Formats: sequence, structure tokens, C-alpha cells
Amino acid sequence: MTLTENVTGTGSRPVPEGHVRLTIDDIEVDAPKGEILIRTCERLGIIVPRFCDHPLLDPAGACRQCLVEVELGGRPMPKPQASCTMTVADGMVVRTQHTSKVADKAQQGVMELLLINHPLDCPICDKGGECPLQNQAISNGREDSRFIDRKRTFPKPLPISTQVLLDRERCVLCQRCTRFSEQIAGDPFIELLERGAQQQIGVAEDKPFQSYFSGNTIQICPVGALTSAAYRFRSRPFDLVSTPSVCEHCSSGCAQRNDTRRGQVMRRLAGNDPDVNEEWNCDKGRFAFRYLTSKNRITRPLVRNAQGALEEASWTDALRAAAEGLLAAREGTLPKPETAAEDEADAPAAKGVGVLAGGRLTYEDAYAYGKFARVAARTNDVDFRARAHSEEELEFLAAHVVGTSPERGGVTFGALETAPAVLCVALDPEEEAGIVFLRLRKGARKHGLRVFHLGQWTTPSVSKTNATLIPAVPGEEASVLERLGENNSAVLDLLGQDGGVILVGQRAAEVPGLFGAVSALAGRTGAKIAWVPGRAGERGALDAGAVPNLLPGGRPVADASARAAVAEAWGLAGADELPAEPGRSTSEILAAAASGQLAGLVVGGLDPYDLPDPEAALEGLRGAGFVVSLELHESAVTELADVVLPVAPDANRDGAYLNWEGRIREFGVSLAEPGMLPDCRVLDTLAVEMDVDLFTQTPAASRAELLRLEAQPVSGEYRYSVTPHSRGQAEPPAGQAVLATWRQALDVFSLGVDEPHLAGTARAPEARVNAATAEALGLTEGAPAVVGTERGAITVPVRLADLPDGVVWLPANSPDCRVGVTLGAAHGDLVTVTGGAN
Repeated sequence: MTLTENVTGTGSRPVPEGHVRLTIDDIEVDAPKGEILIRTCERLGIIVPRFCDHPLLDPAGACRQCLVEVELGGRPMPKPQASCTMTVADGMVVRTQHTSKVADKAQQGVMELLLINHPLDCPICDKGGECPLQNQAISNGREDSRFIDRKRTFPKPLPISTQVLLDRERCVLCQRCTRFSEQIAGDPFIELLERGAQQQIGVAEDKPFQSYFSGNTIQICPVGALTSAAYRFRSRPFDLVSTPSVCEHCSSGCAQRNDTRRGQVMRRLAGNDPDVNEEWNCDKGRFAFRYLTSKNRITRPLVRNAQGALEEASWTDALRAAAEGLLAAREGTLPKPETAAEDEADAPAAKGVGVLAGGRLTYEDAYAYGKFARVAARTNDVDFRARAHSEEELEFLAAHVVGTSPERGGVTFGALETAPAVLCVALDPEEEAGIVFLRLRKGARKHGLRVFHLGQWTTPSVSKTNATLIPAVPGEEASVLERLGENNSAVLDLLGQDGGVILVGQRAAEVPGLFGAVSALAGRTGAKIAWVPGRAGERGALDAGAVPNLLPGGRPVADASARAAVAEAWGLAGADELPAEPGRSTSEILAAAASGQLAGLVVGGLDPYDLPDPEAALEGLRGAGFVVSLELHESAVTELADVVLPVAPDANRDGAYLNWEGRIREFGVSLAEPGMLPDCRVLDTLAVEMDVDLFTQTPAASRAELLRLEAQPVSGEYRYSVTPHSRGQAEPPAGQAVLATWRQALDVFSLGVDEPHLAGTARAPEARVNAATAEALGLTEGAPAVVGTERGAITVPVRLADLPDGVVWLPANSPDCRVGVTLGAAHGDLVTVTGGAN
């Protein structure tokens, strides 16, 4: 009997255009031309065993476990074929192990070969209990083995990075890890070494596996050959409780899974969300969760006593103390310190409360901070931007970002992948939004996407996406954008095609006129604009109204009808019950506190060392008469606070983030911990103590009210325009250079505490200059350079790169290279550069 006999379901219905018709296990199916056979089987619910196959990686045919019997043109092929590499064809007849003894025997034989050297150490293997090899050895293997010799062994584990450990004898050479590294991440440090029977996975001695995405290789490894240094031997899969979650680190909003045991998060895995992160996440999101059990976690309220020390207090006493202090600050009745100088004693009393919300807030918490500022503190002095910022930025965001979402035609991850061109402005995706980088790389590799970067040098992000660098001296990016097209018309032509995108990073706020130049470029080309901030909570805080000039939904605070709409939703008598004057920004709030104009501060998750001038920020905190801090850990703010109220981390609460697309990313409780309250609940209770009600007792209540407000249309007259202008940076004097700087993905960040393995793959700080600048400044590649200002100096090795003349680049906040803290300088400032001693 031939394969075509007994085939059922044939008919005369036409084959859809672009499809072929074939038969698999007696089932007739139409499949798109070019589809891989194993995918067609999956769509029919027919599971073919495999190890090397992964839907997001190019086919390899490495493991041969997916062998099936195939007939083409009425003739059986001479031997079983790998279904992960064969594409469908018209008239093809396929039989899998379910209907073919030949395919079943072939699969059993491959499994026997794979197990020749594979150790049978399932009880101690991290993969045991969730291992495809373990499962398929039972379902598609033989009951016994004919192999009687000694299995091959290697010293173990082999550290291929500080995070990833390799047990070589477990490896089945499926090449998933090497293909991910080369095709997806663009970090081909992990490779196949040796040949024949000695072939194995490894890294070159002088090139460790230093990738921001290395943890994905652990997750996709089908046999437990690659394991996590942080998780190895910590738990068994069947002892874990898994909860879907969302990453709290950047604005991508990646789906994740928290695996918990005995009250602790043991590991995190990437979730499967095709619209956002597909099946990947960066190492920061995967490994940076040890802050949950840090010894510096604050779990009880703290109140400063008469002796000036913080001591534990009950929630009731702490909230009462916070309310009394804030009410006095709001009304200007705080007593002046006894140590005040005589001229200070005669000065007018400070009055008012500023609210510094921070950029790590959930959507619901950001709304609660904005509402607390307007209703309880009676001010528009509220800002989430715990970083460099500008007034121009808020105008731009109101005009181009607020209210955008996938449902409203906004830019999405999928749109980036298929766009004709993407221009990155003040954004290094690999460092600031890893999943955006992966989508750009995928688009460039598979769909012909052209990527352009307006920046200073060819960073790894630029080279790995085959992007074109549009060089600009720091501070001159706006004028370069204005002139774009004079020497490179291809950029304008591509951006002008349907689907062109301009991605703007938060660093644009450091360059005067850059937001206006982006707005003008979008107007000239018709390209869509998307804003990609650095922190998970920034986009949600913008839409929720935790900014000085906007109410929820992008309503201007100065517009009476906008205030009336919000007042009605909040149960207030009318627009007059909300402050009409736009408030102050983060830096202005802190400056007002430092100068004695502002009496109180409510600070939520803000790190002063993330601001452009940390010393000025600390001066503002010291100058405030009364400070309430809502925080997870001891910090520079809690050291100066009068009342510290602990808040719940994401693992202990539910909520949502609004990612850079404007997509709501919900998550649930992974670990229930009594006494851990979300910010919105703490603020609601604090407001009650101040005789007002926010109705934000739960994240669900807070979000429901916010979404009702955002559902109300906002008139187009509320949109803003931004006028571009150029800084006109002159050539730096001798011995000086213009500073270019931005943060790297793995640097000094507050949620990275107690995670030494992650820190091991951070990129080392270096001073980047071009060859001409190095010669002019007397610098030698590899030798130390001293970059300084009047405030201090940083010493790091020199590395040559393709920067403009007279420009030096430094990472902004890496260990031993903290530009704001040490230099008090920012992107575009002049710094001195000299050669250091070897």
C-alpha cells in the first residue's frame, strides 16, 4: 500500500490563492506557500517531537527528532525527512509517528542516539520536571538502550558568563542558543566549538557571553545544559507556583512569569506575548528582582522622633503624623526650626506641598499621586520625571503622545518591525528599551527595515541593526534634524513612505529645540511619532495626569472646561475647586523647597542621584520643612524624610503599566504579604486623614475611574505646537570636549540591589573619542583618561570610536563613572579631558 491510499477528505474545493494543499495523517489541509511542515502539523493539533525547532528562530535541522515520512509527486522519499526544515508542497502526503511505523522507528532511533552521552541525572537537573528531552524520551523513545559503554563527561559547570552556566554533557547540540545569540540578539559570542564527536557549545577564552539577553538561552534550552547561576539548585519546577506578571524596569511592558516558593520569587521567565515581547525579555527584567528580599527593604512605617531619629510606628500614628505635617505645610503654619538664623526667622513662612511621583509607578498609582496633589495638597506641583526634563518636553508629549494607543492608530512593536524606516532620536534601544531593539533588529533582518540613528557614535545598537548613523555634536541634534535631507534625502524619502516612524527617547529633553525639530520633521514627512521613555511608569504617569500642566487624559490644567470635566468626575463642586495655575516641574519643586518657598514634599520612589544635579536635589529635600516618603528601600530620601510609609512592590500587589505604545499591561499578585499596600491605597488613606477622599483604595478602583476620564474625548484645541531652535555649540577650547552621555542598560539602579550575577555582564565604562580628538587631547587607546569639571573628575580607559571631532562620550551612571554625581555635568556640557597615569 502506498502512502496515498486511504487518504480521506479530498474534494474539489479550490485551493486559496497563495496556498498549497497537502495531506497529513489522512487529514487534508491548505497551508500558506513556504510554511514549514512542522508548523502545519501544529495547526492541525498534531504534535511532532523536536528539540532544535523554535518558531522564532530560523530552521536548523540539527537534532533530527522531528523525522516524518513524506511522499511527493506520488513517490515516497527514500528516507524520513526533518519536518522542521521542509516546506509544504502541493500534493504532498505526510505521515507522522502517529500513523507511520517508519517515522516512529526513526524518532526512536534518534532519541536513542541523543541519550548515548546524555547523563540520566534528572533528579538533580534544574530542568527535571519541565524538560522536553525527559518528556519525549518517554513518549517517543525506547524503553531500554543498547549503549553499554561509559558516557562522556566534562568538568562542570562551565561559566560562559556570570549568569549562564553550561553542563556540556547534557547538550544535544540543538543550536537554539547559538541561533538566538546570532539571529535575535546579535551577540554571537556563544558558538559551536570542535567538530564531529567532540563538538560542543562554548565561548572563546577572550570573549565571554556578555549579552543583555543571555537569559533567554537558558529558557529555550530544551535539556538543562544551560542553567542560571542565580537559580541553579534552588528549587524544583514542581515546587514552584507560577503567576503571570509584567516587567517593572523599562517602558516595553514585557510579559513575564514569576515563579515563587515559600514566600520568595525564585526566578522569572519571559512570558509569551506575540504583540509585545514575543517570547523574549532582557536580563534586567529576568534577573533584577532580588530587591524584593533586600535587607534594606522598608516593611514598617517610620516617624522621626523628637531626637531626630526615625523609629517604627503604627500605620495609624504614621498616617496621622504625615497628615498633620502636610496640612501645616499646605497652610504655611509649619514651625520654623529652632536653629534658623535671625534673618530666616523674619522671612515669610514657606507654604505649599510639592508631589514628586517618580517614574516607577503603576498606572493606578500615578493617577493617585496626581489626584492627591490636586485634591489633598491643592496644587499642580506634581511631576513624575525623576530625570532631566524640560517645559518643551511636556508640550511635545501633550501634542503627540497623550492618548495614543494601538487601538487609536498609534505605533506598535509590530509596526516597527514592518516599517520602511525608523529614525531613533535621543534613543539607544539596546540600552534603554531592549525589546524595541530586538524588534528593530528583526525588522532589519527579515523585512528590509532601514534604521537610522541620530547620535554621536556607532553604538552596538546601531551596528547590530545595520543602521545608518546620522552624527551630531551633543546639543546640536535639533539643527541636524532641521537640515536633514540636504545631504541624505534617503532618510526623508523612507520616512515619508507609509508606516515611517520616529522614535524619540526621553534624553531629547536635554537638547533645547530637539522636540520641536522632531515635530517639524514628522510634519514634513508624515511619519508617526512614538515616545520611548526609560522607566516603566512614565507613559502611564503622563496619561494619568501626574504632571504640572496636564490633568488625566491630557486636559490642560489652565482650561476651565477641562477642570470642570475632571471636577465632575471627582465629585467636586466645579472647576474652581481645582488649582488653575500650571505647576512646577521636578527641578523647580526642589529648587522652591531649597529656597524656602515650598514647605512640604511628598516623594514617591524618586532617587535624587537620577536627577541632573543630585546635590541640588538633596538641597531641596533638606530645605523642605516636612517630607513624606513612600518607598520600598532605605534611600537618600528616607534619610531626610519626617515620615516614611512603606509601599508594596509589584510582586505583592496587582496593577498595570501603560507601556510606550499606550497598551495597558496588567499583572496580579505573585506573593501575598500582609501589611504591604500599593501607593494608591496609602495615598487614599493619607488623604482621608487630611479630610478628603480620593476613592483610590484599590488599584482596580483607581484604574476604573481613570479609564472613565480617559474615555471622554479631549478637544483638538488642547494640542500644542513646539518651535525648533538650535543651540549653536561653538568648537570646544583646547583641552576640553563636548560631553555626550546616556545610561547603559546595566548600571547603578535602585532595583538592581543584591544581584551580583547581573552586574557581571554590564558593559565596562569607557571614554569614547575619535582618533583626531584623542591625538589633540593626548589620549592613547586603552590608557586612562581623566574627564573633569570644577566639581570632580572621572578616570576611565580610552576607546576609539567614530564620534564627531571634539566630543567625548561617557556612560551616565555606571560604577565608578557617575556623571551627574561626580561631574555635575550633562549631555552637551563642556568638560576637560586629559590623559591619566597608567
